[in-house]
Amino acid sequence: MKKLDIYIIKQIVVGFLLVALSLMSMLWLTQSLRFVEMITDKGLPVYLFVEMTSLLMPRIFTILSPIALFVAVMFVYNRLIADSELVVMKAVGISSVVIARAAVYAGLVLLVFNIFVLNIGIPAAENKFRNLEYEVKNSFSKMMLREGAFTSFKNGMTVFIDHFEDGSTVKGILVSDAKNPKEKVVTVAESGKMEYTEIGPKILLKNGTRQTMNRKSGQFSSMTFDDYVVDFGDVSVARKKSKSVRERSISELFSEAAKPETAIKAARAFKAEAHRRIIAPWFNLIFALLACVGLLISNFNRRGQMKVITFSILSMVVIQALDMTFANMARKYEWVIILMYLNCLIPLALMFGLLCKTPVLKRKYTKGYENEA
Repeated sequence: MKKLDIYIIKQIVVGFLLVALSLMSMLWLTQSLRFVEMITDKGLPVYLFVEMTSLLMPRIFTILSPIALFVAVMFVYNRLIADSELVVMKAVGISSVVIARAAVYAGLVLLVFNIFVLNIGIPAAENKFRNLEYEVKNSFSKMMLREGAFTSFKNGMTVFIDHFEDGSTVKGILVSDAKNPKEKVVTVAESGKMEYTEIGPKILLKNGTRQTMNRKSGQFSSMTFDDYVVDFGDVSVARKKSKSVRERSISELFSEAAKPETAIKAARAFKAEAHRRIIAPWFNLIFALLACVGLLISNFNRRGQMKVITFSILSMVVIQALDMTFANMARKYEWVIILMYLNCLIPLALMFGLLCKTPVLKRKYTKGYENEA
């Protein structure tokens, strides 16, 4: 790698990191608002909150990296024009292909890295995120039981906790058990200690009263106790679902789509996601070329390159919008996958074609001027 490439790449890397980190920080803040309720209402620990929100970052990075690279490359090459460095490079005979090589290298590095993130990083992160989310929602502790509030479970049980003394000991507890359709049981105790077993959580109550009412006859009975165990059984508030599309690798997506028992709609969704993961990394290279090619092939203008920059930005927005549109349509119409590939290949071929032809065109113009002289 020559000094010129290193010089330009250093500037692109710094710009990319600044833009990417800024955008990811803003999106991290917006995504973290979804988990504020878990902190305020369910007492979610801060470390678990940070871990869960951090697991969303790989997916956000793959979305933002092409855009951040586009901004960084355009800024660097536009600055080279503003400082007349690009004019000097061309004046000494350096072709546009050589000048654009740094942007191509940056795009290729991010392309390879995004392939890894999309096919290994995101499935692993999504799987861990869903496991943590399931555990948080179904953890029989401060995350499920709230102080000074009635908590109802799907099995017909309602629990009231006055306050927690530590992780498993509670003070002032009321348990209403309506699992049995023939009777209703209300248990009140001074204190209790939560225990976890293979069949579900239990609470060992101390110094309380157990009241039972027969629903049919209306007969009421009461008893006091020193020690009493309440078995909650299965109190999960959410069931663990099967692997989502994002949790599967490309090979798993294609294999699931090929299974005869897979529904047609689901098979299309699997195929669309698999092809999207193949295509998405290439937008890093496409947007890097899109950001620099226009500036390299256009004529120098002392007033600035606003028209070229505006056209490049609009082109980037159109390509990104088409990609999102085709990705959604491919879940319903399988033939749209061809349009997804064309939306990637046509801009890539066009950028390379314009870049490679630029030196030839300049030679023709130079010969024309010499003949006129």
